[in-house]
Amino acid sequence: MAQKHQGPLIVNSVNEFRLALILGGTRSGKSGYALDLAKNFSTPRLYLATAEAGDEEMAARIAKHRQDRGEGWDTIEAPLELTGAIAAAQGRYQVILADCLTLWLSNWLIRGGDPAELNGVCLDLVNILKNTATPTILVSNEVGWGIVPEHRLAREFRDWAGWLHQLLAAAADLVVLMVAGLPLMVKSPNKKEE
Repeated sequence: MAQKHQGPLIVNSVNEFRLALILGGTRSGKSGYALDLAKNFSTPRLYLATAEAGDEEMAARIAKHRQDRGEGWDTIEAPLELTGAIAAAQGRYQVILADCLTLWLSNWLIRGGDPAELNGVCLDLVNILKNTATPTILVSNEVGWGIVPEHRLAREFRDWAGWLHQLLAAAADLVVLMVAGLPLMVKSPNKKEE
């Protein structure tokens, strides 16, 4: 079912980015592209997993992601403490890959916390990433292109994700939008802003 990214559009010089944001819809090829990008770095490499196996289907997805990663990765489960994990990994790895920000955001929202606290957590993440010394790749779902969700929590999630993506895209050197398995370069160190 899933297809490994075969396109020519991996950034020419992967060492030119400090922060990469890989966005796309479900099954768009985000994770595969991010893995291919990260594998251009030597070991040690760190994978920060935000998913929690709440049911059999999610457990199977997590197992598939582990299999796709293969060897050469340290993995840290960070369903909530993503910022702390990124901070602690600085200088210890050649590259950090965090997959996925929308699951991390969901984990915070379903706990029913205070919006001011979530705002602070998101800003802390952005601030640590603005100063990352270790190249970091973030994977996240672009969720704002569909219909307006019927339920309040789903609307809040969509709004939080859109706001967080804007902040991260502004901080990133590289932003790639995956569509049907194809990478579209939105922002890159080699592309002049217009």
